[in-house]
This record gives sequence, C-alpha cells and structure tokens, in this order.
Amino acid sequence: MARTDTFRCSVITPERAVLECEASFVAFPAHDGEMGVLSDRAPLMCKMGIGVLRVEAADQTHLLYVDGGFAQVLDNELTILTEQARKAGEIDPKVADQAMIEARALKTPDLASVEARSLAIKRASVQLRLAKPG
Repeated sequence: MARTDTFRCSVITPERAVLECEASFVAFPAHDGEMGVLSDRAPLMCKMGIGVLRVEAADQTHLLYVDGGFAQVLDNELTILTEQARKAGEIDPKVADQAMIEARALKTPDLASVEARSLAIKRASVQLRLAKPG
C-alpha cells in the first residue's frame, strides 16, 4: 500500500456535515489545550473545548469556530463531533460584536454565573477573531 501524508477529516454537527476533506494537518481546541493531528497518528479520543479549528488541506486552510464536542482519530480518519461549527466566512461580525456586549453585561451573583459569563466571552472572542481577521 502506498504511503500518503494525508488523512480524512470530517467535522459534523447535529444539523449537518460542515467539512469533509483530505487534510495534511489539523489543530483543534481540546478541553485542556490545543491538539495537533498528522497522518498515521495513534488512535485518540478527546473532549473538545471552544476555539478555532484549523484544517490544512491541499487546496487551502480551513478555519472554523467550534464549540465543544469530541474528536476521534482512528485508522487515519479524524472525526470531530461538535455542537457548533461555523466557517469563518459564515460568522457575522455584527452578531459577534453584539454577543460580546451581551456576554460582558452578564451579572455574576454566583460561581455558576461567573463560569457562564466566562464561556460566553470566550465564544464571542473566538468568533470575533475569525470574523475580523488581522
């Protein structure tokens, strides 16, 4: 069998398959930091966090906002199951700006609301970074 330096990458939400391609490298936000995947990686199952998913394919680099879920690598296939995945071009900067304003305005009377505010700010921040590059 011929050796290849690519692997199959699938990004799936409950609504749709967002991306299906052959990739040479993928970086995704794990729950405890960024994780990178190359071809022939050992099997892996990982809880995901909130952040930017970077998929380097032959034709281009895809940047997506992802929000939690799981990543699995098995037999040169990376499958990412996430609640939300949106390509950078699908994110409306005005909506992301409004989300940041609302997140910063959240009241924090208890520990649970402090955590909810922090997550809302992180979600808005990542989306703003993708919607307004540079």
